[in-house]
Amino acid sequence: MNLPSRARNGLNGVARELLRQPTVEKPRRQWVDDVVAWCHQHDIDLATRINSKALRFDTALLAQINDVLESARLAPLGRSLSGLTSSAQAKEGVEEDKATRESPRARRVLVSFPPQPTTGLANEPRAIRDVDVLGLKLSAFSALIQVENLDSFYEFSPELPALSGYVNPLVVYRGDSHYGGGFALLAEAWHKTRRTHIYAGDFDVKGVTLALDSNATHLLLPDIEWLTQKATPLHVPAEQFPYQRRLRKHLTALPSAHPLREYMTLLLEKQRGLKQQWLGGELVHVALS
Repeated sequence: MNLPSRARNGLNGVARELLRQPTVEKPRRQWVDDVVAWCHQHDIDLATRINSKALRFDTALLAQINDVLESARLAPLGRSLSGLTSSAQAKEGVEEDKATRESPRARRVLVSFPPQPTTGLANEPRAIRDVDVLGLKLSAFSALIQVENLDSFYEFSPELPALSGYVNPLVVYRGDSHYGGGFALLAEAWHKTRRTHIYAGDFDVKGVTLALDSNATHLLLPDIEWLTQKATPLHVPAEQFPYQRRLRKHLTALPSAHPLREYMTLLLEKQRGLKQQWLGGELVHVALS
């Protein structure tokens, strides 16, 4: 029987309390009963420390518990497995805590780079790589291009007139249940650089909201004349209506001559949008604020 994570957390708290006093008494709650069951299983005699209402802890008892953990190659008390990857947990011992471990993709993002020929692999227009956010040197990139949809990300090329002023832009998939956490870390780090962050995604209420949530500075969209002709009520999902209130507030705060106003009016007043896969014409980047 492994030491349950709630029991380990409780014992870690007791260990801290024992630094200030010789004994600590805890009522018979679930985590304490877990400790009692674990101690009985490993022949640790609780003797006079236990009664029907409470368990009294002291440094000698914690030392016995640590001896058993060490002999079983488990992490000692005071060493939390929470937030560690499985490989990092493995270095602490044979115990694995899947419930609190760091997801294997917690810091991963999908990035699109210029072609990188590889022996044995057919050449492709762009090289797609799964990378650790912490391994990206952000100073090497002049702009962040956040692509909302995965199919559009695979096809996206920054070789566009609207992006010609940016040398070596960093093209990244927005993320989903697999890569969303990693992108959130990247977006936060990028925001601190105060450099351009362009959102390339759906022209709909949720798309613009996602751009604002990720601190994007610009939207990559067709010019307003083309979009006015092509946008359709069919691309304005009813389930996105709750997001409109926030965008209406954002529209109200924009200066009267702001270029985003025409786009927001088309989206909110005329109730017309267009998914990223349908966008065409000459693309421009439009400031969000």
